[in-house]
Amino acid sequence: MPDREDARVRTLNQQRGDAAEDLVAGRLLAAGWTILAHNLHVGRSEVDLLAIDPTPPGRLVLVEVRWRNGTSFGLPEETFDHRKRGHLRAALAQLLAGGRLPDGRALPRLHAAGDLVGVGPPLRAGEPPEIRHHRDGLAARWSTGGGGTGRGDGGGRGRRGGRPGRAPGG
Repeated sequence: MPDREDARVRTLNQQRGDAAEDLVAGRLLAAGWTILAHNLHVGRSEVDLLAIDPTPPGRLVLVEVRWRNGTSFGLPEETFDHRKRGHLRAALAQLLAGGRLPDGRALPRLHAAGDLVGVGPPLRAGEPPEIRHHRDGLAARWSTGGGGTGRGDGGGRGRRGGRPGRAPGG
């Protein structure tokens, strides 16, 4: 059985994912957001970032960060499927029901939402990674356009049809 130190070894992909989350957190802080938690465990789910969006009227936001180092297999956002969306919705509901963070701090009384942030490779060499922030991304579905599965949940993995859309009523 590995000791605790070995269990904390992060793969290169995990380290890149961590870097993407740090990049997004930095951008949010620069925009005036308050980060309440990073890699927050709620039940069986992990919330990448929990933050306060100061834009009036203010929102308590669960932020899911998706990254890819290439676009050959689609945009990072296209990996956000109905299962992950369901886990994060459940995590948000559990947080709100308890009214507190796992460390005991009270949650602010704000409208709660979930945003999706995609981090992709730079458009040109020497530029920073491309970041796409989708407000209320937990409510959004990914349209498959003319082809794909038609489920609207990211099941169509190709670049051609994977464009952000809105869920009916969302």
